[in-house]
Amino acid sequence: MEPTRQPLDDIETKVLRGDRLSFGDGVRLFRQANPLQLSSWANLVRRRLHPEDMVTYVIGRNINYTNVCWVQCKFCSFYRLPGAEGASVLPEEEIFRKIRELLDLGGAEILIQGGLNPALKIEYFEELFRAIKAHFPIHIHGLSPAEIIYLAKISNLSERECLTRLKAAGLDSIPGAGAEMLVDEVRDQIAPHKDSAAAWLNLMRTAHRLGIPSTVTMMYGSVETVEQRVEHLIKVRDLQDETGGFRAFIPWSFQPEGTHLPTVKRASGFDYLRTVAISRILLDNIPNIQASWLTQGPKIGQIALQYGVNDMGSTVIEENVVTAKGAVFMVPLAEIERLIRDAGFRPTRRNTRYEILTG
Repeated sequence: MEPTRQPLDDIETKVLRGDRLSFGDGVRLFRQANPLQLSSWANLVRRRLHPEDMVTYVIGRNINYTNVCWVQCKFCSFYRLPGAEGASVLPEEEIFRKIRELLDLGGAEILIQGGLNPALKIEYFEELFRAIKAHFPIHIHGLSPAEIIYLAKISNLSERECLTRLKAAGLDSIPGAGAEMLVDEVRDQIAPHKDSAAAWLNLMRTAHRLGIPSTVTMMYGSVETVEQRVEHLIKVRDLQDETGGFRAFIPWSFQPEGTHLPTVKRASGFDYLRTVAISRILLDNIPNIQASWLTQGPKIGQIALQYGVNDMGSTVIEENVVTAKGAVFMVPLAEIERLIRDAGFRPTRRNTRYEILTG
């Protein structure tokens, strides 16, 4: 008589063989898997992709060039409406000062993002990016898909034309911001004026085809279901099959403080570890998973290194959108390296292309 199979034996078999998991498998992992199973399986997938005992990080700086945005996402505590008190555009000399400070610290990238500002058309970004490249040897990781979609619209350009001009001016890669949850039922609730999931994915598809790589995020813990989280992950995996343009995946938890969804409970540390582990297991074609210690805190970020995470992301000298009213975790470089070492790994500096800068 055959022994009784445990509820997740078939999923374990798939993971051990390196087989791809289905949508239903992902839902079952969320509903049934315990922390030890998730840690074991996610680390197995991670070790296949990264057999060395390294955890990478990049020295970067977030530069919010404007806080003007008309979209009014319910989860954002950073934006100001056009013409409102406190609405601003960062002067070029201030952007340059921030870049100089970053380079003095050995920095490799700037993540330049803002809002959907109707006063800033394609020429503003072309002039800014060219000026940055003329003065500094820095990687420009900039503009979310929502910003680019809107920029193309107000500049009377196709998205392909807009991306081509941005790339020619110095845009090197695109952050995965604005993905939120790539499920329109969720987007309609938390960001009803933002582009559809299909529009976000199509912008990334176009960018990848033009040779502009990107990252991709998932903001969970607002109003979505487990099934909708898995739907997001499968859509990301499908596009990666098609283009291969995503370098890293970053799940981060919704921060309700100071937003228009203040009654939503903050996601727990366990929910983060569960989500990041399942992301690693399902996203078999995305090479890197970043820890979201900015929202979870450095200790949970450290534990995530045992749940499939191989990258600590950016040192984040500055960040406004997530932390304006919520969690603020600005961790010194030495502390990031200590956290990595104490977890049993070797801290290794990289650039935005995931090329190793130090051993």
